[in-house]
Amino acid sequence: MKRRRFLSMSAAAGAALWLPGTVGAHLAAQPAARTATHIPALRRYYGNLLILIELKGGNDGLNTVIPFADPAYYRLRKNIGIKSEQAIQLDERTALHPSLEPLMPLWQSRQLAIVQGVGYPQPNLSHFRSIEIWDTASRSDQYLRDGWLTRAFTEARARTGFGFAAEGVVIGSAEMGPLANGDRAMALVSHAPIFDVIDVGMAQQAGRPHPIEGPLRFKTVFPYGAFGASIETAMRILAAGATPQAKAERNDGFAAIRLTLNGFDTHRNQPDRHHSLLKQLADGLAAMRSALIELGRWNDTLVMTYGEFGRHPRENDSHGTDHGTVAPHFMMGGRVRGGLHGVPPELGRLDGNGNLPMAVDFRQLYATVLAPWWGLDASAILRQRFEPLPLLRV
Repeated sequence: MKRRRFLSMSAAAGAALWLPGTVGAHLAAQPAARTATHIPALRRYYGNLLILIELKGGNDGLNTVIPFADPAYYRLRKNIGIKSEQAIQLDERTALHPSLEPLMPLWQSRQLAIVQGVGYPQPNLSHFRSIEIWDTASRSDQYLRDGWLTRAFTEARARTGFGFAAEGVVIGSAEMGPLANGDRAMALVSHAPIFDVIDVGMAQQAGRPHPIEGPLRFKTVFPYGAFGASIETAMRILAAGATPQAKAERNDGFAAIRLTLNGFDTHRNQPDRHHSLLKQLADGLAAMRSALIELGRWNDTLVMTYGEFGRHPRENDSHGTDHGTVAPHFMMGGRVRGGLHGVPPELGRLDGNGNLPMAVDFRQLYATVLAPWWGLDASAILRQRFEPLPLLRV
């Protein structure tokens, strides 16, 4: 992708995510009765941002959130199990992989929630089909066209009577995932430098005659590598809307950013690869928190991991793990109720294929975003009722 095109898209994404003046302009054009009925109910949710992080390939949950007190864990993983003395203990039976040590300040401040046992009924262990199920929030025997966030923003437009220039941005991937088949989302697949000119682009995209002077230089040090670059790009897009002028004009709608960390399909030689991947994840999440605090957006941002499935509880002959069912996922933010949620893995209750049973339907995570976080009708969007999880202080 050419640099100029990337800059244009980046600027548009920044304008869309912050929507300076857009909502107000649309409201002014709406009939008074309609705005009076629909707008106030959603007003307090405006500005709440969702950042999704896809752990592509299927993360090994048992070596991420470790049931170190269960002897079955070490029987199933004689070669790749994480030694209890190396793991970071969270309570009397649960620990984290040592690479996740950068997340401990979040854990100790109760701003990191770990949801265990996340999956769905009748799991499909194909990468392609399973991530399609997660992206569309479908049943395993149901085929939906639109991503769950695409449907969410359609619902938001129907309730408010106005639309947005864009509603989400995918960074570092051409796959739209949960934003699939929406006409107000975009993908940035390059990490070209945007640091010195995004403010000018923002001004042009927003129709302003002058550039925005903004806090484009972070104290935060972003991790090296593709994932770190994606996080830095996302934060700089948000920074372009964090100026005093943008804040004064701001009247936000809903927005989502999707990032991807590749490489979790660890069939072979898992220990070193998984160590590196979890280190990238932890360093990236810690840097993201730091940058969001700098931007004053930590309290109105919800960060959530997801992935197509977990790994099999038993290690394979190649010092790796094959496709499995459930996995833990992380949620973090200034208004997150930290701690362990869901159900710990019960390795004595594996199913007929030797996999862990589902404890939390992944659509409960989505319902938590849609209802308590955004004030939308989760049942209409997910096409079934799922109980939100008590993960947020709202």
